[in-house]
Amino acid sequence: MTEIDWLPARGHQLRKTGVHFDAVRVRGGEGRRLAQAMAMLTCGHPGPIIAEANNGGAVCFLVNPGSTSGHAWPPGVTRLDYVLIPALYSATWPLSWWRVPTADGRLVHTLLLLNTARAFLGSAPRLAEGMVTERT
Repeated sequence: MTEIDWLPARGHQLRKTGVHFDAVRVRGGEGRRLAQAMAMLTCGHPGPIIAEANNGGAVCFLVNPGSTSGHAWPPGVTRLDYVLIPALYSATWPLSWWRVPTADGRLVHTLLLLNTARAFLGSAPRLAEGMVTERT
């Protein structure tokens, strides 16, 4: 894999959003279902997603820098100013990569994430019922 300059070699590193990426967090089961929906909608290639073992099992989606502002994110989605980035291949608990970053630098598609989050968490969450089921 080609080296990605914002990835730490080991452990974690705090990164300011807006430079290499923006980040949004969704807690708990809703975040995991949203991540699963994004994987399904992108044929298994949603872009980099960080999973948290604590903090309610949140997931953090890394999107293009500057792309989260100016949008009405639904309740349950938190825009982050800083994000803790785990290394790929060392002890990183309580963080891990749900989907690892790729050498091509592709991030989560902001508008696809926004619209999928609105379907799952917004004013009409029933639209997404049955769309994603948990893996066995």
